[in-house]
Amino acid sequence: MNYIVCQEPGTFLLKEGDMPQPKEGESLLRIRKIGICGTDIHAFGGRQPYFNYPRVLGHELAAEYVSGKAKGFKKGDAVSFIPYFNCGTCVACRNGLTNCCSSIQVFGVHIDGGMAEYVVVPDAYLLHGEGLDFDELALVEPLAIAAHGIRRAGVRAGETVLVMGAGPIGIGLIQFAQQVGAQVIVLDVNTHRLDFCKNELGVCAKINPLNEDVIERLSALTNDDMPTVAIDATGNRNVMNNAFQYLAHGGRYVLVGLQKGELVFSHPEFHKRESTLMSSRNATREDFEYVIESIKSGKINPKKYITHRINFKDLPADFETLIAPENNVIKALVELNE
Repeated sequence: MNYIVCQEPGTFLLKEGDMPQPKEGESLLRIRKIGICGTDIHAFGGRQPYFNYPRVLGHELAAEYVSGKAKGFKKGDAVSFIPYFNCGTCVACRNGLTNCCSSIQVFGVHIDGGMAEYVVVPDAYLLHGEGLDFDELALVEPLAIAAHGIRRAGVRAGETVLVMGAGPIGIGLIQFAQQVGAQVIVLDVNTHRLDFCKNELGVCAKINPLNEDVIERLSALTNDDMPTVAIDATGNRNVMNNAFQYLAHGGRYVLVGLQKGELVFSHPEFHKRESTLMSSRNATREDFEYVIESIKSGKINPKKYITHRINFKDLPADFETLIAPENNVIKALVELNE
């Protein structure tokens, strides 16, 4: 079979290898669609924590069930899976926090992932397609991360939520915050994405920090209250550090984005607000099931995010076109030939 490996930062190679062979308790899947995500982009750029090279990337995946003994699955079924393999015994796992297992193995990050024609997956992580098509299934994982972030933040109806970063994760955060009745303000430097959030998602306001004073604008939009929830989906150190100033007193700040450096903020400013700072990592089965149901019921339509498609074998040569700002990519899908 063919697979694509990120050999080192800035280099993808198309290679040929043996077909994977499932063991007891595993199933063989044929990959049909692969979503390109921030993790892949950061890995390609050499900015991804928890990472070693060479690595086969890819964990936003839609697949076809090929073979195995997984209960309730049969050959030809459209499937996806939870790409966070947890140990089951650490303190996090014992407390149901499988998404932040102390020895987690994330598909396409800690171990080789799904940029391949076929993969083997433990049966326990499989997800039924539930009538979703391959485009929709490829976007379940990033939406699950967003759903988990909103659940982690405890967003309530009537709150004002600031979402920083209008990429696919940020878009998911916006929609799930809106789904529970929050008013959402989006911040980004990409005018195309800001316009998408305003015109397609109906955010109450958009802010571009390149040409607006963020604190002044937030103060005006919230009648001087400031947002009660701020969520970072940029993974940008400067944005993360600046956002401590954007919080309401008693506010919560949730880090969904990830970067390599340190957080730096004024302790007195943080303390006087009695702020809450938390991270949000990956997602749980509950989040995945919530996303699938949201798509099935029509509350979320992830297909509107898809702006670009690329053939699997063209990815090594053309990947950089997907991250060029002038191409206005919101979500790119890699497609494997029928």
